[in-house]
Amino acid sequence: MPLMTWTEEQYGTKVGFADEEHKEIFRLLNKLYDDVASGADRATIGASLDALIAYVVDHFAHEEREMEAAGFDGLAAHKAEHDALVGICADLQKKFHAGEADVTAEVGEMVKDWLDKHIPTFDFAYSSAIG
Repeated sequence: MPLMTWTEEQYGTKVGFADEEHKEIFRLLNKLYDDVASGADRATIGASLDALIAYVVDHFAHEEREMEAAGFDGLAAHKAEHDALVGICADLQKKFHAGEADVTAEVGEMVKDWLDKHIPTFDFAYSSAIG
């Protein structure tokens, strides 16, 4: 069962690129969560972790470019939210690959909770500016 399911009602921003990229983030998060839940080997979990983090970093950069181009005045606060999550994820990624940490179901839950707060609060706010 997936950790997260994208629905228009809960996560739709009415910004085409953002909604499509959010769907891909959900897919990648669900893959990582499934790998962890099924007891996949470290190499598989590491590949899923790396793919998710790389995609999220690219997505955040895309959103930030679009907000900047539109002159969106909430960019600084939005970028701070992105930077905080990337910092947490980069730290986990480094520790995981050094053998100092594991990816657990709680990691997936943390990212889910972040997305559940971030998309409706921060991403909905830019929809009228860049939509």
